[in-house]
Amino acid sequence: MYWNSLLIICLVCAVLSAVGFYKYVYFLSIGYGFAIAGGGITILIMSLKYGWSEGVVVLAILQAALFLAYGARLSGFLLIREIKNAAYRKTLKEATGNDKKIPLFVSVAIWVFVAVLYTAQVSPMLFRYANGSKDVAVPVIGMLISVFGLGLESLADKQKSDQKKERPDMVATKGLYKIVRCPNYLGEIIFWTGVFVAGITTYQGLGQWLMAIIAYVCIVYIMFNGAQRLEKRQMARYGNDVEYNRYADSTPIILPFVPIYHLNKKAAG
Repeated sequence: MYWNSLLIICLVCAVLSAVGFYKYVYFLSIGYGFAIAGGGITILIMSLKYGWSEGVVVLAILQAALFLAYGARLSGFLLIREIKNAAYRKTLKEATGNDKKIPLFVSVAIWVFVAVLYTAQVSPMLFRYANGSKDVAVPVIGMLISVFGLGLESLADKQKSDQKKERPDMVATKGLYKIVRCPNYLGEIIFWTGVFVAGITTYQGLGQWLMAIIAYVCIVYIMFNGAQRLEKRQMARYGNDVEYNRYADSTPIILPFVPIYHLNKKAAG
């Protein structure tokens, strides 16, 4: 299982996600992006140092660059949005309990959990090179899936920002938002689907398979949970708006062409 390597990656993820002690929501947002980028770079350094990626160095560099791009985009976007967008800061405070302080032991528990989770999320890359796998086709396919997911997230965030400038009193409904109401969460799922797929031909033993599968299932669950919480806030704000209800009742919430329109029960009447 390469426990020593996993521990090093976990420590890197812990250090980079420790920004959450400043504001606990950062454990799952800005610190998340930092940790994923740092985890990917750490694995690349290990693979070069120990000669794991011999013959497929370019592949290792591309995978690390993908994690770096993912983390930089996510953390950079969130930082800029929070700094420049007063409305977003207000929404963030409302969604996180008005930024109330939480007990230190709770913060530490969250910190440890996310550090382990982020380590598991990037573990397919570690397993590929530590196991000495030399195949190229499957990891390239996985990376292409991840690139598509990353592009989808980026486009969704841009479209949402543009539409909120035009209509701050309504959710985004155009572009990708015609297909699903949470295309950024869909992009996240696709990105991590690619990461999981990129390691399919290299996982060895029950431990590696379990770590990769559990990490993937967790991120899918987190995305659905995030969509559910977002919908709940939108229902509280726009629940009496006929246009919003028409849109929400006819557009899948996260999976295109799958008729799952709501993750919360709508109020009667």
